[in-house]
Amino acid sequence: MKNLLRYKGFLGTVDFSDEDNVLFGKVIGIRDHISYEGATIKDLKKDFKEAIDYQIAYCKKTNLPIHKSLTGNFNVRINPELHQQAARASTEKGISLNKYVQEAIQSYVQEEEAPYKPRRKKKIG
Repeated sequence: MKNLLRYKGFLGTVDFSDEDNVLFGKVIGIRDHISYEGATIKDLKKDFKEAIDYQIAYCKKTNLPIHKSLTGNFNVRINPELHQQAARASTEKGISLNKYVQEAIQSYVQEEEAPYKPRRKKKIG
């Protein structure tokens, strides 16, 4: 799983620039562009939190929503064979391809967000 920073309901990426010798990232899942950086993990986390706090303060001051909603529209590029398989499967289920993909993503996200449950070991013999 990718390392992510979390703060006040926001998620941010963690990346490294070898050329600049700096850690950096951006807030994901919102329409605004919020970036941050630091020479150390501690600095990166500090700048991330400051960027979020600034965004929240700015939104409150200007009466803008803190979390700008995404539109719900995005383009997905997949190989043609998978596209064909999904189209057939959605037709067999009697739903649109859009609905089929939405259900698939929803199922995957719910699985990812579910608390970790260790598998039981099978007894042998």
